Amino acid sequence: MSTKRDVYVEKLKAQLDEWNSEIDKLAAKAAQAGATAKIEYQKQLGDLRAKRDDVRDKLLTVQQAGDGAWEDLKEGLENSWEILKMSFNKAKTEFEKGYKIGTKE
Repeated sequence: MSTKRDVYVEKLKAQLDEWNSEIDKLAAKAAQAGATAKIEYQKQLGDLRAKRDDVRDKLLTVQQAGDGAWEDLKEGLENSWEILKMSFNKAKTEFEKGYKIGTKE
């Protein structure tokens, strides 16, 4: 694997690990929420996990691609990455807002 690709893949893996940890924290908050909020939180978590899995699959494809092909695959990964990043930030904000205003029902 090329050094440039190694660095790129490791950087994204590290960020995914951070987001996995944050998703676990959000899941713990969701488990403590009231019934109505819990349903919405679980839906958001399911969406985040699906997007995370898509990014993880694309990252694996980039990692396994030949030296010439990985650059071509990188664009698709980066698009999925941005979608996950925006979704994660939105979900995190909504979770925090719900807990700040006491919306646990």
